[in-house]
Amino acid sequence: MTEQITAAPAPPRRPRERTFHGDTVVDPYEWMRDGTDPEVIAHLEAENAYADARTAHLADLRARLVAEFIGHTQETDLSVPVRRDDWWYITRTTAGNDYPAFTRVRDGGALPEVVPGELLEGEQVLLDAQAEAAGSEFYSLGALAPSPDHDLLAFAVDTTGDERFRIQIKDLASGQILDESVTGAGYGLAFSTDQQWLFYARVDDAWRQHQIWRHRLGTPTERDELVLEEPDERFMIGFDRSRDGSTLVIQAGSTSTTEAWMLDLAEPTSAPVPAGGRRDGVDYTLEHAGDRLLIVHNESAQGFALAQASIEDPSAWTDLVVAGEGERLLAVEAFASFVALELRSAGLASVRIIPRAADGSLLVERAADLDHGGELDTVELDANPGWDRTTVRYQLTSLLTPPTIAERDVESGGTAILRVTPVPGYDPELYVERRDWATAEDGTAIPLSVVARREVAADGTAPGYLYGYGSYEMSIDPAFGPTRLSLLDRGVVIAIAHVRGGGEMGRGWYEHGKLLEKKNSFTDFVAAAKHLTDSHLVDPDRLAAEGRSAGGLLMGAVANLAPERFRAIIAGVPFVDTLTTILNPSLPLTVGEWEEWGDPLHDPEVYEYMKEYTPYENVRAADYPAIFAATSLNDTRVFFVEPTKWIARLRGTVTSDQEQRPILFRCEMVAGHGGRSGRYHAWEQRADELAWLLDQIGARELV
Repeated sequence: MTEQITAAPAPPRRPRERTFHGDTVVDPYEWMRDGTDPEVIAHLEAENAYADARTAHLADLRARLVAEFIGHTQETDLSVPVRRDDWWYITRTTAGNDYPAFTRVRDGGALPEVVPGELLEGEQVLLDAQAEAAGSEFYSLGALAPSPDHDLLAFAVDTTGDERFRIQIKDLASGQILDESVTGAGYGLAFSTDQQWLFYARVDDAWRQHQIWRHRLGTPTERDELVLEEPDERFMIGFDRSRDGSTLVIQAGSTSTTEAWMLDLAEPTSAPVPAGGRRDGVDYTLEHAGDRLLIVHNESAQGFALAQASIEDPSAWTDLVVAGEGERLLAVEAFASFVALELRSAGLASVRIIPRAADGSLLVERAADLDHGGELDTVELDANPGWDRTTVRYQLTSLLTPPTIAERDVESGGTAILRVTPVPGYDPELYVERRDWATAEDGTAIPLSVVARREVAADGTAPGYLYGYGSYEMSIDPAFGPTRLSLLDRGVVIAIAHVRGGGEMGRGWYEHGKLLEKKNSFTDFVAAAKHLTDSHLVDPDRLAAEGRSAGGLLMGAVANLAPERFRAIIAGVPFVDTLTTILNPSLPLTVGEWEEWGDPLHDPEVYEYMKEYTPYENVRAADYPAIFAATSLNDTRVFFVEPTKWIARLRGTVTSDQEQRPILFRCEMVAGHGGRSGRYHAWEQRADELAWLLDQIGARELV
């Protein structure tokens, strides 16, 4: 059936005008925005059928890739147990199951010796997500929270992909669901101390998390009480339970400004107390440290500082640590006898441990970084729920280091490796990783993380793959990905371009890649591509690129800016109709995005700048790379219509031979921003994308 499809879908052109600041834009495809319109659904299904037809010859390669992904995965596996009070909590996976099971066992005085596939004596299954997902095409857990006495479990479920959750509360002794009355919730769950109340968040029509509510267990939601509402559309609001369990810490934040409150969980119906205030441009996170507050903020340093304040006067901050040259302080986690400070240093994620004295003060002079010495090591905190613990768990990874859970004894400095994620069939000695630097148009040095098979020569003949993101100060740190082995073992050189707009090189790196400097993200990525080919690491005719979400905007922008640099591009859930979206404050997240992109609705300069780079409006009559766009019908963050319109315009504009360089589009009809749910379904989706990419760059066979 699919083999008979020869022509790409061509949606009708129904011009609509958009006029702002005296500028009128005619958009022929805006009519496809309604995801309930049968004509739109029919077009999406036609796109999927066309993609099936154009990739039918890759069926065997897709199957091989899925087999390789599975072959590099210990399918029946488990996490390192995490101690919460008198229980060890464990996550288990089983071969053939898409979703894990969450279990626990009583503390016997030491870390239990667990075995994949074998429950310990007395181990209790709290939630079998595989069973819970039965009959659902999509299943995602948004939160999982045991009650303070560990008798109850609250969890949040999404079965459509729109990231709006139904909350269920389970009695762990009987296995019965006691309460499932809260629906349409956002992210976050926390019990009160007496576990009679559950705190949760709600989202507005624009999917902005704007309210915190408390729900009394066993009562109808009509009786739920509003705890706090954030009226400013630039801000989203969330919360967390302090590690000692005493306090609900609520924080509202825009891209550049934060405000915090505290609520005593022993008095769950009390009003939240302001803690830190709101000052325009002051970005901070607050950590309840038992006898004091710890604040990571940018009021006194661009790279942020760690301050403390009394609980009685939370706005009076005293700096303890100020970011050094090339550092960016990110967040702090407090324990009874130490604090763990997450930061970036020299472009890499790291953790600094600061002991506390008997009176609770921080012994900054005794601080020590968790360092394993690798050129591309990423070190981040792991789960550490215990307030009185004397060790800290963290995760180490790199492009060649599988996720490794380690534990540091704060007093002695001794380190124990608790687990290295098994990767069957993987030999790290076959590969090399390193840091490279590209030179941007303005002379800025752009870091790249590069990995390849050891025998791949820098002779300009290797296929290449370049990944990028570059927005919201999010860093794409070097981390191990088993699916990448299928590229590496086909001789592909893999690189991550750490472009401006991300947070890899500190706060300034972010600030010089946003607003009216956003184009730096795009030119940095092009410079990274140029570096790969000029240094002969990659064949200029065999370089592919990928970006997802805001990284999809990056892909659309570089396709317009330098199409000759890339042979093929994967754009996942791509934010490619940027200006249309940011002009419409009724759409999800738009108003809050104005601090990231600018406000084109009210500022003509921002409008003109964004119009110059928004991918959909700048497609050129030129030879383009082959393009594979993927989206989901129920994606709330980036509407499906953006890539739908973009693909239609690309096909009707570019001059390249679309038989040789196809422009394909897939829309998952029941999925979310992250695509299909379940690990096997996700592997199938990834194999579909990578098989297409490998075919385009001539790297289908193992080396």
